Amino acid sequence: MNLFFMGLQKCPAGNGDRKGKGKNRQPKQSSRDCRVEKREMRVRDLGLGFDSDEIVLFKFCVGSCQSSRTNYDLALKALLENGSLPRRTARKVSGHPCCRPDRYEPVSFMDAQTTWRTIQSLSAASCMCMG
Repeated sequence: MNLFFMGLQKCPAGNGDRKGKGKNRQPKQSSRDCRVEKREMRVRDLGLGFDSDEIVLFKFCVGSCQSSRTNYDLALKALLENGSLPRRTARKVSGHPCCRPDRYEPVSFMDAQTTWRTIQSLSAASCMCMG
């Protein structure tokens, strides 16, 4: 069984604010903060059309970006909640930053015809809050 890295992203809502105390300390990372997670998956199950039973380590972004909210995000949230934006517009906007990959890695695996395949920009190398 060969292990390679792949990625997927998700944009959850939630509360993830945690701050470290002290001048030289790094902020403490909550289990809800934006980060990379990994799961073992069959290439065939990824839905990209490749015929392969190889197992890969699937890397994707999860977590909250509440600590990255700007004045724009706060104002947009208020407008969405108080009904100031038309309903059809409100359904199309996100009122919070999203945890997404900021760097990607290529992924290689062998398909069912014993041909090596490489897919560029599929693995989440690192994640950050965007938007």
